[in-house]
Amino acid sequence: QVQLQESGPGLVKASQTLSLTCTVPGSSITANYEYYLGWIRQAPGKGLEWMGAITYSGSTYYSPALENRASISRDTSKTQFPLQLTSVTPEDTAVYYCARARVLRLTTRSVGDWGQGTQVAVSS
Repeated sequence: QVQLQESGPGLVKASQTLSLTCTVPGSSITANYEYYLGWIRQAPGKGLEWMGAITYSGSTYYSPALENRASISRDTSKTQFPLQLTSVTPEDTAVYYCARARVLRLTTRSVGDWGQGTQVAVSS
């Protein structure tokens, strides 16, 4: 099992861009073209929300609700795949997770390899 690691600011002001990074240990980011590298979030009192994913070859997929604001990329030299979310509002306050799995739209932590999550608060 691979332990991913999220990093980024814990507090962002409304209307700004949230930038988070997920680090995949070792050479895993180039290891297997069957995997999707995804971002998922969980707002207070709500379930997991799949945000989007990128493949090792660079194809991206986004939730329709976020496709105008979310952007996922990959940096194979650093074994990282960053997430950017523009024009954030307090409704974007959540724990943000990154994960690696053979499933595109992850909505359960029982599938794939996940990070521990990073709390992000958006102030108004």
